[in-house]
Amino acid sequence: GEAPDQMYKTLDVTVPLLPSEKPRYLMGVGRPEDILEAVCRGIDMFDCVMPTRNGRNAMAFTSRGPVRLRNAVHQHDQRPLDEECACVACQRYTRSYLRHLFVAKEMLGPILLSLHNLTFYQTLVRDLRKAIIAGQGAEFRANQLARWQSPL
Repeated sequence: GEAPDQMYKTLDVTVPLLPSEKPRYLMGVGRPEDILEAVCRGIDMFDCVMPTRNGRNAMAFTSRGPVRLRNAVHQHDQRPLDEECACVACQRYTRSYLRHLFVAKEMLGPILLSLHNLTFYQTLVRDLRKAIIAGQGAEFRANQLARWQSPL
């Protein structure tokens, strides 16, 4: 439960001490920005409940930052959750409808948002992997962090 900056400093010290030929695992880290930072410091694997736990609680991770669907601003929002996402929630349903599912306590809401969040994480890690292979991992990280910081 330490602050992100402290975790990054700890990783900067400890990761170089780990064998490079073995997978490097970081337990319980789940925020997308923490995953980017940890991978760029040499971490290979994570496990976390955040995508599904947040999905069950009406919070979606998107290419532009988090979206809290319980907020009234989404009541009449006809946009997809994330225009860059290929998941079923983004391709077939609006923010307004997804919000309605949570307000009405329909089971489909948490299911769709969990699927969306898992797709978001898989896409993030896939794209980061491609960027690292292309020698552009640091640039990808900087661009992604900037996108998440900009207003929706």
